[in-house]
Amino acid sequence: MVNGQERVLEGVDPDMPLLWAIRDMAGLTGTKFGCGQAFCGACTVHVDGTPVRSCSFPVSAAAGRKVTTIEGVSGPVARAVQGAWTRNSVPQCGYCQSGQIMSAIALLSENVRPSPEDIETAMSGNLCRCGTYPRIKAAIAEASSDLAKGVRHD
Repeated sequence: MVNGQERVLEGVDPDMPLLWAIRDMAGLTGTKFGCGQAFCGACTVHVDGTPVRSCSFPVSAAAGRKVTTIEGVSGPVARAVQGAWTRNSVPQCGYCQSGQIMSAIALLSENVRPSPEDIETAMSGNLCRCGTYPRIKAAIAEASSDLAKGVRHD
């Protein structure tokens, strides 16, 4: 299941990275290819709610599991993160942003009040060539504050 829709991919090599199944077979191009070695985080998606690097995650390991890409995020945590990203003007080139957002949503889904160290740890696997780390951290802290206060971003 990808973004709430059942997907059957015929003839796919079970060792194919999930990234290529998502992009090339399902046509969802928001998930980006960065390094191909699970170092940069640009390819981050959620599998059963857990962030994974789809460039090194075999498509066979996703069978029967819930995969969520940047195109499929929803709910209050996703809206809070997306709103904070916009208000803090986080993206520059934007290439890494889908992976950054997916990691931030996963963090705040598990810990609505992360410390600065929690944010640093959760985001440490996501690289940004533009160096927008201060704005990324500020956006996560703002989204956390909004969620804790019950601020809605509909």
